[in-house]
Amino acid sequence: MKRIFSGVQPTGNLHLGNYLGAIRNWVRLQKDYESIFCVVDMHAITQWQDPAELSKSTREVTAAFIAAGIDPEACVIFHQSAVPGHAQLAWVFNCVARIGWLNRMTQFKEKAGKHKENASVGLFAYPALMAADILLYKGTHVPVGEDQKQHLELTRDIAQKFNNDFGREVFPITEPLILGAATRVMSLRDGSKKMSKSDTSDFSRINLTDDADLIAQKIRKAKTDPEPLPSEVAGLEGRPEAANLVGIFAALSDRTRDDVLTEAGGQPFSTFKQSLTDLAVETLGPMNAEMNRLLANPGEIDAILKRGAERAQAIAGPVLDEVYDTVGFLRV
Repeated sequence: MKRIFSGVQPTGNLHLGNYLGAIRNWVRLQKDYESIFCVVDMHAITQWQDPAELSKSTREVTAAFIAAGIDPEACVIFHQSAVPGHAQLAWVFNCVARIGWLNRMTQFKEKAGKHKENASVGLFAYPALMAADILLYKGTHVPVGEDQKQHLELTRDIAQKFNNDFGREVFPITEPLILGAATRVMSLRDGSKKMSKSDTSDFSRINLTDDADLIAQKIRKAKTDPEPLPSEVAGLEGRPEAANLVGIFAALSDRTRDDVLTEAGGQPFSTFKQSLTDLAVETLGPMNAEMNRLLANPGEIDAILKRGAERAQAIAGPVLDEVYDTVGFLRV
């Protein structure tokens, strides 16, 4: 059985980079894998979150999953905190993982910055929780981007050490699922930075909640340079904003950048931006409409999450029982 697990933090609006880099791939994977998709709200609180916003964002991420095409009947969609086994297995893994392993995690260094002594213990230890997320369901594969490869390696190390320590093959050694060239979407205001929901400028990103008029406005105001588009990819060298817009067009149209430039080479950006706007609105418009419909009916979202949590618990419960028996926890 091939089973994938993946998740998204509910920390602000999901944007085009989240869709092209992850969620769109999940929609395609659900046909070939038993799929578990999680709104990882426990990861979110490794840094302080406004409680009301966290609840709102959890529903928004769930709505985005469904609007993008993830089928809540075929897949398990739930929020992490609804299944206690995530925290329970994470504690076991905290006792398996080594401090030296966690000290090597580059994301902690990036998020904690210069003030790591003031960072939460949760932020330091969250790779162990990520391992628990995957292994609580004995996930065999995880779709990963560049920024998550190191954490998946840690998951594999924890699984292997647990199995070796107790002499039992409890956990699979999870494999990364690399899906061709990654779609790396950059800021519309600065082509050298990734599109991010934490950027102070809303015009740096296209949110999945943006309507057609706002999408058009953001693409029209996207930073470019004075030269027309080149006719081949080599001509994008040193032109990060041009490369970003061409990459977005290629990803949305499921074509290569070479194909896009063969067609659009020589065009001024005003012409290309209009074509990109039309494509973005055509692709994202139906998602935006479905997200708005779902968000207007929070009871429907909550029912999907509740049912998903029940299905997740049915898988996770026996795995946690096996772990507790293996460790030697007495249950009377």
